[in-house]
Amino acid sequence: MTIVMNIQQLLDLTIQRNASDLHLSVGFPPTLRIYGELFPVPGEPVITSAQIDSLILPLLSEMQKKIYIETLELDFSFQVEKKARFRANLFRQKGHPSVALRLIPFQIPPLEQLGFPQVVNKLVDLKQGFILVTGPTGHGKSTTLASFINKINQTRASHILTVEDPIEYVYPYGKSLIEQREMYSDTRSWDNALRSALREDPDVLLVGEMRDLETISSAMTIAETGHLVFATLHTNSAAQSVDRIIDVFPEIQQPQIRLQLASTLEAILSLRLIPTIDPGRALASEILFATPAVRNIIREGKTYLIDNTIETSAELGMQTLERSLAGLIKSGKISQDVALRYALRPELLSKLLR
Repeated sequence: MTIVMNIQQLLDLTIQRNASDLHLSVGFPPTLRIYGELFPVPGEPVITSAQIDSLILPLLSEMQKKIYIETLELDFSFQVEKKARFRANLFRQKGHPSVALRLIPFQIPPLEQLGFPQVVNKLVDLKQGFILVTGPTGHGKSTTLASFINKINQTRASHILTVEDPIEYVYPYGKSLIEQREMYSDTRSWDNALRSALREDPDVLLVGEMRDLETISSAMTIAETGHLVFATLHTNSAAQSVDRIIDVFPEIQQPQIRLQLASTLEAILSLRLIPTIDPGRALASEILFATPAVRNIIREGKTYLIDNTIETSAELGMQTLERSLAGLIKSGKISQDVALRYALRPELLSKLLR
């Protein structure tokens, strides 16, 4: 049985349905993720290996095809006319090709509309430091980073440099000079790109993902030398993020890394997109600001104190994920049952709701 829709029709449907992702996997019909849930495309038959190749390979450049053949996986992005962009990961499973395509809207949402407390907006005014946006895949990290970068673009004349794999959001003309470097088409490695960044006169640097010791070390060094650095980590909380950064280094280097992180860190935003009562998703966030007390905790290696510091520092704009979830429940946006599934500390959420 042949597939009914071509790739253009599948991508158009993804945009029309406001799906976050389109999955093409052998043995299954094309599948959309809408508000966090998976739905097969109605009327579409299961896909074969040859059909996935015929749908996806025409989207690739010769260089991208070469990388895919050599490594059996590929990150890439592309634009659908003037409708949207897609970030894709092409990979193999059980000897067959599969692809996950993430919808990236053309319009970058204003920072004020994402659902953060107003106090988060002050981070845009910083001229140097290290800001981390963390959370699971698909919970708004890329959109949040793009909103920060575009806010800077709209409000001041800065040289903004991004290193991404692949390029996701494309920024409109504003007050800033924005240069976006994509892995493998504009640079051969994260290490090379970040090492050369300091010679490219940036004011602001966006690191698409901190994947290893070299990337983390370079990002912190750039922040330490008077630049504003935004980066992401796949971690669940501020405390876990600090531990992840420090633990990636050899034990002999960790005391120095604690000092470096304590001096450069400005904030950690840990995100969750929560299914709402009306179809949709709402942002819940844990927010840590690097106060003198937090810097001291990092220097002394007492990250187990971070959760309690966030909980007792609401007057400084910090909030636990549970307090954010409680606010969404009280505003009628999400149900208590759903919130409890996403809470890191369900007992704290239950206490806040009494």
